[in-house]
Amino acid sequence: MNWTLALHHPDGSLARKWRGRHVLHGGSGSTMVDWRVPATLPAGIYELRLQADHIRQRRPIAIGHPAPLQHAAAALAAPGMSGPAQLVGLDFDIVYGNLHSQTNHSDGGGDPAHCRGAQAPRTGDFGPEDAYRFAQQHGLQFLLTSEHNHMYDASEGSDPNADPQAARQLYRLGIANAEQYTARHPGFVAMYGLEWGVISGGGHLNILNSPALLGWERSTSGEPFADVVTPKNDYAALYKLMKEQGWLGQFNHPGARQFPLNGEPLAFSEDGAAVMALCEVMNSNAFSKRLDEGEPRHSFYEDACATLLEAGYRLAFSSDQDNHCANWGASYSNRTGILLPAGTTPTVEALLEAIRARRVFATMDKQAAIALTANGTLMGAQMDNSGPLTLQVHYASSAGRGIAALDIMEGVPGRHGEVKPMAGVRGMQHGFTPQPGAHFYYARLTQDDGKQLWSAPIWVNQR
Repeated sequence: MNWTLALHHPDGSLARKWRGRHVLHGGSGSTMVDWRVPATLPAGIYELRLQADHIRQRRPIAIGHPAPLQHAAAALAAPGMSGPAQLVGLDFDIVYGNLHSQTNHSDGGGDPAHCRGAQAPRTGDFGPEDAYRFAQQHGLQFLLTSEHNHMYDASEGSDPNADPQAARQLYRLGIANAEQYTARHPGFVAMYGLEWGVISGGGHLNILNSPALLGWERSTSGEPFADVVTPKNDYAALYKLMKEQGWLGQFNHPGARQFPLNGEPLAFSEDGAAVMALCEVMNSNAFSKRLDEGEPRHSFYEDACATLLEAGYRLAFSSDQDNHCANWGASYSNRTGILLPAGTTPTVEALLEAIRARRVFATMDKQAAIALTANGTLMGAQMDNSGPLTLQVHYASSAGRGIAALDIMEGVPGRHGEVKPMAGVRGMQHGFTPQPGAHFYYARLTQDDGKQLWSAPIWVNQR
């Protein structure tokens, strides 16, 4: 595989470039670069851009001690908690968690002492209840264990001699365990769902609230392992089923060639737009065994999420850990934040309602929060507007982080173009009059430590 890594200045100009070729073993590999950058580089938030065949990754990196555009952000409400509970000025409580993880119901749950990646299906040391307990002890307020739908036969591929009834019963047991754990632990929401699909020719997506196991595999007698048969890699059929059943979805670590419809990747469908609510914009390493939130390897998917938004999907951003080792929420400090109306008791139903409303943000820092409003209307909404529009970024950090960079990103649903930063944004508030037609806007903020946050978009129809 040929690769190129480029370091870009804050203004986008090239600072340094590295090139190489690497032979992959088992589909993966690693290489080292000579990082010696000129000592004359001024302090700032730079960007690393990786190109490896069709894979593209971008991530910010702080060099030196960047001077913040805005000094330490206002303290968050509810001091003394492990993370912020409320953005001052918005009547919403914030809960933090992880919407993508595995246990020994599929290929997760490996003991960090010897975990090196995905486990052989159904062989991990720890199950869903262990995951909920661990996540709660480490400060998360919700966790979705999203098991690979095609591994309930205890096989990476398909075991025609497995017991279909046992596979379906295991899925129902997972749902029951989540409900029981939530009932016994007020304030924590245990969720159980499935990660549908395969990477080759398709892509992974989470179904957050399916009571049924979906799949395409059958036993030697022809009996399906799943409750509901869904054709492999047929996203059109899956979206249609999800819409009929009222199920919600999340695009997991989306790649440029994934989620095809009629051969077109990242393609739009009306059924898909009705059910897909979230897009993972950033993940920490899925195979991390770290327990100190210090995982250095991260993946970013903003480009693919932006392509989906430009195609016409109405998506909020999430940031999850895709844990395969037994370190749910502990590999890194990233979280998905969900805004609940103030005083709302966290429940599965309350979280799903907020996700449907796209009141969700992604953060690499569990002690920070972000939201965007347009003329006072909260992110996630669809609104009509005439005349001027004022976009207000709401941000705070319980650790007192400063803001090193702030972009308000603008796109047009259905245009199939490029999402770009708006010109002329100078602070937390930006007033202007949009061109007539449909638009979406979201805030992307970089802290003075290089960690990023993404608000949900807000969709504006300018009359």
